[in-house]
Amino acid sequence: MTKSRDAVHEILRQSTGFRSAQDVFAEMRADGSKIGLTTVYRALQSLSDAGRVDVLRTDEGESVYRACQSESHHHHLVCRHCGLTVEVAGPDVERWAEVVGAEHGFTQVTHTVEVFGTCGSCASAVSAANA
Repeated sequence: MTKSRDAVHEILRQSTGFRSAQDVFAEMRADGSKIGLTTVYRALQSLSDAGRVDVLRTDEGESVYRACQSESHHHHLVCRHCGLTVEVAGPDVERWAEVVGAEHGFTQVTHTVEVFGTCGSCASAVSAANA
């Protein structure tokens, strides 16, 4: 891993949630790094390709990144309000993807599933505010 990729990965490992490339870039620059935004994007893509970071698209279409918590294939349950993200297994989704692919003559099927909702804490806060 290059020095830049290692530095980007370290920022993500220290983060509690998903971060945009611009956010990682801004933090690195604030810490005195001379890294460029293009280098951050390349590092994130390389880390993603290597399976070292999770990537998801927000409702606004922006890609956000986080250091993987799990080595195995997984999906995410993401709170739309606070960004809390939980890694979840999806054996039913895995079987469904294989069956649908096979039904249409596809092999080596891959997929990405992100489920968005409202976490319990945010739901409670909204309920309390509306009471």
